[in-house]
Amino acid sequence: MIARPAGLTRAVPALYSLALAALILGPLLGPGYLLLRDAVSTPRSYLTDSALGLTDAAARAVPQDALIAALTSVVDGGLVVKAILLSALWLAGWGAARMVAALLPTTGLGPQLLASTVLLWNPYVAERLLQGHWSLLTGYAALPWTVLAALRLRRSPVPWSPRSWCPLGLTLAAAGLTPTGALLATTLAAVLLALPGGAGARWSRLAVTAALAVAASAPWLTATALSGAGAQGSDPAGVAAFAARAEPGLGTLGSLAGLGGIWNSTAVPATRTGIFALVGTAVLLAVVACGLPALWRRRGNPVIVALAVVAAAAVLLPALAATGWGLTAGEWAATRVPGAGLLRDAQKWVALAVPFYALAAAAGAGALARLGGRVFGTATAGRNRTGAAAAVGIVAVLIALPDLAWGVGGALRPVHYPASWERVASQLRTADESGDVAVLPAGMFRLFPYSGDAPVLDPAPRMLPEDVLQTGELIVAEGTVEGEGSRARDVERLLLAGEDADGLANLGVRWVLLEHSTPGPLGQSRRTLDQLDEVYADEELSLYRMAGPVEVTAADPVRRAASVAAHLVWAALLAGSALGLLAHRARDRRGRGRADQA
Repeated sequence: MIARPAGLTRAVPALYSLALAALILGPLLGPGYLLLRDAVSTPRSYLTDSALGLTDAAARAVPQDALIAALTSVVDGGLVVKAILLSALWLAGWGAARMVAALLPTTGLGPQLLASTVLLWNPYVAERLLQGHWSLLTGYAALPWTVLAALRLRRSPVPWSPRSWCPLGLTLAAAGLTPTGALLATTLAAVLLALPGGAGARWSRLAVTAALAVAASAPWLTATALSGAGAQGSDPAGVAAFAARAEPGLGTLGSLAGLGGIWNSTAVPATRTGIFALVGTAVLLAVVACGLPALWRRRGNPVIVALAVVAAAAVLLPALAATGWGLTAGEWAATRVPGAGLLRDAQKWVALAVPFYALAAAAGAGALARLGGRVFGTATAGRNRTGAAAAVGIVAVLIALPDLAWGVGGALRPVHYPASWERVASQLRTADESGDVAVLPAGMFRLFPYSGDAPVLDPAPRMLPEDVLQTGELIVAEGTVEGEGSRARDVERLLLAGEDADGLANLGVRWVLLEHSTPGPLGQSRRTLDQLDEVYADEELSLYRMAGPVEVTAADPVRRAASVAAHLVWAALLAGSALGLLAHRARDRRGRGRADQA
């Protein structure tokens, strides 16, 4: 057998994962912008109070929105979002291969590629893409790298040294693009570093982890504290509305075990809407189950055991949360426990099971190879048998979810905004007076002719340079889930009732944007609009301006400075950890070079 060059072997998982990520995103990588359900990319975003999480709505999109605002001042926003999403999927698959190489060092290249496939090609990725949770996938991608970073920290006698904590700092900061991502990575890191054993003391490892987690979560923790949104509680109706859902042929537990079960039944691939959901789940779980005996024999490794326990909890707890008593407990927490609303989309936590799934699939390739050797004889080399078994597993996983390919069956495709949006944004940029923007029709979701059949979040808050008021109210199959935006609700009621425009001024509204090409309630708003000055109008958009004085409601400079400082802490952790890691690797390479010369 001809041996592969070591460099090529190391490069193959990265190249394979990149190819798989490109296959998944497919048409989205062309010119245009991502606009699908909760995902909104625009040519440019702005560092408004909303982007910093300082409005009365919950800070669910920090530091994501601030980062996009900063980057889009120099780079087109469509490119920024697609680059982050492609990088996240690529690193997710590559990280799975690296994790397998670290925890199962005797496995070959084939099992590593199978692990990459399991981590990338599954219902969780498909459903989160269709729901538009592109930034959540950065937290998902960080999970296998978090395992690797925790392994390094466990092996270090000095956890406080930059060489030890930089990898974990980088993974937590990358995951911290959203609050959920930060919690996913922090939970996994804390569990692994709390295990007995390792070179250093547990308390020192956990202290380092806590410090890094606070820095990675600083933007949303600060925004929540400053805005007070976390103390308001959330609508208990959201607990049942966002609970995990049973897919055809599967109960809730089976759907979650198969990495599916997202609350929105319309944000699923076509093959998960019929009996093939059962077939696909059975195939995925069979690939994973093949490796369980092999991992059981490695139960002396506490990290592998911990990953198994986390996986079981990540499947069982969301399933329990969807039961009657689980919903009751969730409703109680939503109204009485600050920040509990962040937990209501229970299915997203099943991401914590995927690292173990990938590890088990890789171990299963070796088990299948040994079984094949006993059945068919030992004429073929063991590594070749393992590679063949891994190839069979890869094909099985791909076939189990065929419509993940090419933009999840073509659903992920770029859109092109009418020029009207840029004209309105320009009008606001050049205006000499500030004030918030109210939007009509009422509601947060839109159905534009250019955005496809699925409802999409209104792009106005990210498209315009002033704060756009949003209620946070969500329309779901079971009814309405109220948001935290109390001032936005007051403005919306005023507009729909057609009341006097002075009420808008008292609530801090300078502008009203009317979007013509989407359905939605307008009520008696024409009576209010007739009292305003129309400063722009075409077939897509009309912009109205309040003529008199407006009670400006922007965040005070101290709160804004505190939020900016928290975002800078997160950015410093991200950049500093990356630069520190690169510096240490460069120093190691120079050291190896001098040793080779000697």
